[in-house]
Amino acid sequence: MTAVLSPSRLASLLDDDDLPMAELCAARLDGELFGIGEGFAPVDQAETALLRALSVARLAGGRLIAERATAAWILGASATVPERHQFCAPLSARSRPAYPARVAVREVVIGPADCTELGGVRVTTELRTILDLVRFSEPFDERAAAMVSALADIGGLDRAHIRQVALARRNLPNKRLALRRLAFALGT
Repeated sequence: MTAVLSPSRLASLLDDDDLPMAELCAARLDGELFGIGEGFAPVDQAETALLRALSVARLAGGRLIAERATAAWILGASATVPERHQFCAPLSARSRPAYPARVAVREVVIGPADCTELGGVRVTTELRTILDLVRFSEPFDERAAAMVSALADIGGLDRAHIRQVALARRNLPNKRLALRRLAFALGT
């Protein structure tokens, strides 16, 4: 027998710390919850960037920064949750705890201006996410190009400015590749 969930009493996001997974799945089948990232939300809850960020908070653990496809999904540039969440950690973090298989983590040089915070979860900005996607996405296909274009729109970023930022960065790994991919995705 499933528990009757009252939307007025529910938190904005639930996971298996709140209820057993069987109860959460039953509530989803009953139309009371919908799945979002690593959690479940009441059906009357709007799917927002904040809710998507909260859904990966446990994976980020306060140390990691959502990046690339995960950041694109959180920011609303992709409708689909990545099969494997992508996070980064500053080189200065120096700790390497074990992560679940559904999480990819890389160490990067990243500054405070490259991140924003949503509900306590750090996420790369639209500009940083674009630069990371065009430099490191494999394959860089129509889907990746669409995420780059959507991120530019969401962030209100001028396409020529994005190209100028990429050109101006000294020692930017994969700069030539990034410029070709920016031209493909944004027509710059």
